[in-house]
Formats: sequence, C-alpha cells, structure tokens
Amino acid sequence: MNIRVLVMLSLLVGIGAVLHAIAPPFFFGMRPDMMLAMMFLGILLFPKPSYVLLISLATGFISAMTTTVPGGQLANIIDKPFTAFAFFGLVLLTKKISHQKFVQPALAAIGTMISGSIFLGVVLYIIGLMEASFGLMFATVVLPAAAFNVLFVAIMYPTAQKILRRTDLAKAAQPAS
Repeated sequence: MNIRVLVMLSLLVGIGAVLHAIAPPFFFGMRPDMMLAMMFLGILLFPKPSYVLLISLATGFISAMTTTVPGGQLANIIDKPFTAFAFFGLVLLTKKISHQKFVQPALAAIGTMISGSIFLGVVLYIIGLMEASFGLMFATVVLPAAAFNVLFVAIMYPTAQKILRRTDLAKAAQPAS
C-alpha cells in the first residue's frame, strides 16, 4: 500500500467524519451519511480492493461512533463494507464508460441507495429498534442523501481528479487490472 494514498484516504475519512457529525437530522434522528460520499470519492480515486476494504472499515467504524440512530452502530459497521464492495463492482463494470460525466454521480446515487437499504434493513428488521416503515425511511432519508451525494460527487470528483493528475499519486489512482 502506498503511504500517500493512505494519507489521502484518511483525509477523505476525516472530512467525511466532520460532515457526518454536523449534518442535521431529517427524520427519527436519521441524517444523510456524508461519510458515504467521501467513501465513494475514495473508491473512485483509488479503485483497488485493499484500499476499498480499508476505507470501508474506517468509514464504518467512524460512522458508528457518530451516528444518532438507535442501533446505527451495528448497522454502519455492517453496511459500509458491503456497500463499498458493491460500489467497487459497479466502478469496475462501468470502467469503459467512466469518461462520461454522468457515470460517477449516477454510481453515487446507486451506491447511496444500496447503503441506505442495507442500513435500514439492519436497523428495522434485524435490530428492530425503530417504529417507522422501510418505505417511509427510504423516501425521507435515503433519497435526499442520494440527491446530495450525486451533487457532491459531480462537483468533487473532477476536482479531485485534476489535483491527482498534478501529483505523483496519479499512478496509485489507476484502476485495478
């Protein structure tokens, strides 16, 4: 593992932690997961399985520490690795069309919906601590978070790519073969 890449990933996780901690709750104490957008950005910039595993675990544990949702600690730890590898799979599947501007934001929307579904499934059905329905929670929390993540990735990914091209991290950011 490249130390510079690890530093970049840790910066993304740190920024995500601050955004996650200050985001206002929408419904039943749930708030959009800003760390998710940073995890997606890290996977898009450094699409290698070892980096995906590392950022997913770090994001999951830090999200678990900052969550306000009852049972959200376990849900975050379960959700992030599954979501990260599903997102990574989507990134690899869309590698040939990744030069299109709409691809990364669309992947962020899909990834957010995957994450939200896993999170809500764990909280509502496995832990059973919340009294709301899946559809209501999905519509009031996950879909607004997906919209935010689309905008966030649409703005931040091209900016981060330009920065990486100007550094020697560009070699480390190459997709896994």
